[in-house]
Amino acid sequence: MKDHSENASFGETSSEPAISRREFLLRVGATTALIAGGVVGGAALWQKDHFIPGFEEQQGLTLPSYRIEASKVLPSLAIAHGTEHSPVIRAAIDALGGMERFVKKGDIVLIKPNVGFDRSPALAATTHPDALRAVARLVLEAGASKVLVADNPINSPAGCFLKSGLQAVASELNLSLLYPEANFFSPLQIEGEILRNWTFFHEPFKKATKVIGLAPCKDHNLCHASMTMKNWYGLLGGQRNQFHQHIHSIVSDFALMMKPTLVILDGMNVLMRNGPTGGRLSDVKSMGTVVAGIDMVAVDSYGYTRLMERDLDELTYIHKAHERGLGNKNWQDVFHKEIQV
Repeated sequence: MKDHSENASFGETSSEPAISRREFLLRVGATTALIAGGVVGGAALWQKDHFIPGFEEQQGLTLPSYRIEASKVLPSLAIAHGTEHSPVIRAAIDALGGMERFVKKGDIVLIKPNVGFDRSPALAATTHPDALRAVARLVLEAGASKVLVADNPINSPAGCFLKSGLQAVASELNLSLLYPEANFFSPLQIEGEILRNWTFFHEPFKKATKVIGLAPCKDHNLCHASMTMKNWYGLLGGQRNQFHQHIHSIVSDFALMMKPTLVILDGMNVLMRNGPTGGRLSDVKSMGTVVAGIDMVAVDSYGYTRLMERDLDELTYIHKAHERGLGNKNWQDVFHKEIQV
């Protein structure tokens, strides 16, 4: 049989008319342009269908669930009011059954604060050092063998942890502070509305047996509020600002991505305006409240309506998460306890 690859003229072995080399090259160029256009068009279609350009269809790692077994006799949501972080946080956790319900002897506990910006504690844009101190002490009292603290700030990590006061607390209590180094990230895979495959700050999770989210309650110019659900945004790597155009979808995806042991919303001082960075003391309002629970949708629903004093109807990501069965936006329906310290 004749080897078609040796033909001097293109198209000799086909029923199609032969074409010149010049025409062949022109067709190849057109095909290449069409393929390139298809890639761009595909990205646009992905975007329309709630995908983000840059996601690859490859298998990434998945996170285990860090949730504890639900209790029929202990509340899953606690609200405590008072004037100082330590007694109020302790009261909220005690109302849930104590930290011993969540942390067992020998556990390695990751505390995820929000320390995205180099702001002082008084501006309420980052997790307050008194909040981290109170939670870490409870975790250590419960018998944890190690406490990790990690976030991937927008500003310089060292500067953010220093100015927020969290570095000093880590040194004081001998907590292991992890800064986001390049080799600490791995691709994460979930079946989210937006989040499918994305680089993730995975290093702190390699040894953690329990995960606690510790977030300030604050205004956010894109998604209205940053609380316990939005707090997980800090674990993403890469050019995560491209998520901004689908911010409510990505925040609702975090309730699918992360199944924490416990979340704590610090509403002692709330950044009511000009979030997420803040910058003026006049934007901060003293609310003297801490909310703790195992359902971050319920926790954030309380935070938005009672602490930020806003209408829940405008917080789209809460409704998305509720409709997807990832939590209960009707915090009043969740078994809860409210106490005054």
